[in-house]
Amino acid sequence: MNSQLEGVVQKTAAPKENASTSGTIQSIPCFAAATGESLGEVAVLSPDKVKDAVARARIAQKKWAKSTFKQRRAVLNHILDYVLEHADELCELIVKDSGKTYENALLGEVMPICNKIKWLTKNAEKHLKPESVGSGILMHKKARIEYCPLGVVACIIPWNYPLQNIISSLTAPLMAGNAVLLKASEQVAFSSEKFQIITDQALEKEGFSKDTVQIINGFGDTGAALISAYVDKILFIGSVGNGRRIMRAAAEHLTPVVMELGGKDPMIICEDAHLEKAVHSALGGTFINLGQNCVAAERIIVMDGIYERFTSRLVEIASQFRQGIPTRGGNVDVGSLTSPIQIDIVEKLVDDAIEKGATVLVGGKRNKSLAGNFFPPTILADLTADMDIVSSEVFGPVMLLFKVKNDVEAVAVANDSELGLQASVITHDRKRGDRIAREIQAGGVCVNDFGLCYVNQDLPFGGTKYSGFGVMNGRDGLRAYTTPKAILTDRFPLEIPPELFPVSSHDYEISKNSMRLLFGRGIGLKITSLFHIIKLSIQSRFENRGSK
Repeated sequence: MNSQLEGVVQKTAAPKENASTSGTIQSIPCFAAATGESLGEVAVLSPDKVKDAVARARIAQKKWAKSTFKQRRAVLNHILDYVLEHADELCELIVKDSGKTYENALLGEVMPICNKIKWLTKNAEKHLKPESVGSGILMHKKARIEYCPLGVVACIIPWNYPLQNIISSLTAPLMAGNAVLLKASEQVAFSSEKFQIITDQALEKEGFSKDTVQIINGFGDTGAALISAYVDKILFIGSVGNGRRIMRAAAEHLTPVVMELGGKDPMIICEDAHLEKAVHSALGGTFINLGQNCVAAERIIVMDGIYERFTSRLVEIASQFRQGIPTRGGNVDVGSLTSPIQIDIVEKLVDDAIEKGATVLVGGKRNKSLAGNFFPPTILADLTADMDIVSSEVFGPVMLLFKVKNDVEAVAVANDSELGLQASVITHDRKRGDRIAREIQAGGVCVNDFGLCYVNQDLPFGGTKYSGFGVMNGRDGLRAYTTPKAILTDRFPLEIPPELFPVSSHDYEISKNSMRLLFGRGIGLKITSLFHIIKLSIQSRFENRGSK
């Protein structure tokens, strides 16, 4: 392990406060998800100290807001260099804290970070520099939009991607000139604390304060204190229920929010789909990161013309998955769930479905032969609407199979959800894929693949319905961390005073005919209006002379 990173990993954990003297918890006990071994403790930032962190961020942001795009690119490139150089050590931290495989840590966390930073360093200046726009009827003026930093952005993120959630959440607001306070999940506090070194070094190399980016750890009261600390924007990634609570708290200061909430993503498999492509798209879409994805393809909607062949091949492959404690070298296909709370949720949903008649094709029971948070990849069929799992987000390794007769029924099943984050369509017919994609109610639809709308950084990423609002990624996701300021300046050095007072007897009619000239339809109306303007203006001038 690199000596700099090793020094952070081996920091002495803060002790828990004695519960008999105070109800406040001062540290987070950390455990390896796959083995249950203790990883030590991480200090909690108390709610009282959150305001101090925000105050320091505001001071640091004043200098950062004046940085050039060249300096901002340099900071992001230092982050990129560090992530690439220390990929092995970072993946080891991720695997230990989350229970995922090394392969998923590398491709699901390190690669997306590199991809995002590459896009930002190439495109951010283009999308954030002042933009000239038309001046409309004000032909004597020039207009532009300037994209100004908001100030301090708060990010509250979940535990499913410990490193990727942190770096990908902070880079866009940072590139837009903001300071960032990022509240990581207590479920992965062990690794989150270690990642602070990445931004610290990058900022210090370019002469900026480490307070520009602060990763804070704590429980719900720490997050609540951050929301109420009068930050300038909040990014929240998490559940619908917690999203509602954050919006209520944010309303106190009218703080704008971006909400990336839950998903119940559908994947439609058409009967003309290539069998192997369809099967592996479903397996990847559902079981990557053991289903702990906002964009997990939880609902696989299969046309009856391919259903039997698809299901047979699906079960053949999924039943051979190897699950266990991940090591380097691909010893297992899937690791463990990250949160012990989540495995209870998954188990409860699966048990309810089985009790109500669902057929278990693969898996279905907690893996008790292993000490960690292990639930095997599970495939359920013969589902009915009264099963909780049909409507609730699982956020775990469970695939739900639905058989349908045609495109209309497939789209109806896909849209029969309160969530609408992302979706997929697998078909050999491109026009058919485009048509189905347009009819699905979701923030993004990927045809003949899964989850890649997030990978394409030029696309906005977000959801509809209860999956949230606002977007990450792309031009719109970047500009979301700015205030668009309208600037109107002179085109010509004219010194004509805009005389509105005193009001003359002809002002109303002149104004009315001016609007008809500018906005009316038809050449006749415009000519008549111009005639009246000239006539009334002459009359007004003579009346003014007569009154002097």
